[in-house]
Amino acid sequence: MRLAGIFASALLMSLLSHTAFAADTPSFRIAWTIYAGNMPLGYAEETGILDKWGDKYGIDVSAVQLNDYIEAQNQYTSGEFDGVIAITLDALTIPAASGVDSTAAVMLTASNGSDGIVMKGSGKSIEDLTGERINLVQFSGSHYLLARALDKYGMSERDVTVVNTSDADIIAAFQSPETQAVVTWKPQLSQVIEQNPDSTLLFDSADIPDEITDILLVHTETLKEHPELGYALAGAWFEVVSMLEPGHPKRDEVIAHMAAAVGTDRAGFLKQMKTIDFYTREEAAELVTSDEFSSILGEISSFAWDKGLLGPSATSADFIGIEFDDGSTQGNEQNVKLRFPTSYMLEAQR
Repeated sequence: MRLAGIFASALLMSLLSHTAFAADTPSFRIAWTIYAGNMPLGYAEETGILDKWGDKYGIDVSAVQLNDYIEAQNQYTSGEFDGVIAITLDALTIPAASGVDSTAAVMLTASNGSDGIVMKGSGKSIEDLTGERINLVQFSGSHYLLARALDKYGMSERDVTVVNTSDADIIAAFQSPETQAVVTWKPQLSQVIEQNPDSTLLFDSADIPDEITDILLVHTETLKEHPELGYALAGAWFEVVSMLEPGHPKRDEVIAHMAAAVGTDRAGFLKQMKTIDFYTREEAAELVTSDEFSSILGEISSFAWDKGLLGPSATSADFIGIEFDDGSTQGNEQNVKLRFPTSYMLEAQR
């Protein structure tokens, strides 16, 4: 009885110790939505890779899939999530414009043809959009793509009529006789082109490289208190991205898993991947420290200012400060709300 009592006491103490440790473990949630370029995070969550990296850094981190992209941004901005996958434009116009200080812990991908402008009829050009209705998700990356395309051809939105349309309705909108063009992203872009062979892809994100990028955004204060979160996210992300490289022994398995998750087959997923650039650590760090990236953020800030997306207090395109890896700032140094370090990407364990 004595031995049994001692054993029971030891077991109880072990359980209590484990419970106390679990309660003390910092816990974080990252929001994301379905898109081919986001699937490495979903794969990391579902296969335990994210847990493994969390354990390495002594934290508990989970990736939570939401059904609506803008809702994910809003919930992150309101503090419901510690991080979110966002395009750089939205990072500026939603959390940053709302006064929420955020850090791009990881540069994930660039759209390299995943976003495009399609017009009815063959052999069309950007100039043919003059006077036409164009359906797109207003103030989104699609809207930005249209603005950049028009500007490159000496035109502006005054030359067209923009019709705000949800991404769920964009394919049906193209069938309407009133609509001559749509701007959208894959897989909707692929479906529009496949269902309408007598149409022209006028312009796509490959024409503005590295301008429509996805980032893993995390609250700056959270990262300051728990830098291990940034390291764990970077480690998990780049581990899965490495599995997508040709020749990796798990590539076929990973692609099959991701294809099923986005509702397509292997061929369909590979087609989507063709127009997405998955950055390596070094490529991502090189981009965010380049003069080119500063210019790109200038274009994004100008678009956001022109559309009134920088908040009610904004007085110019430079209203929101953006901090770079070397500590330099673009925009208002007294209102820095978006930051692009390289440390989490480069210093995470490999």
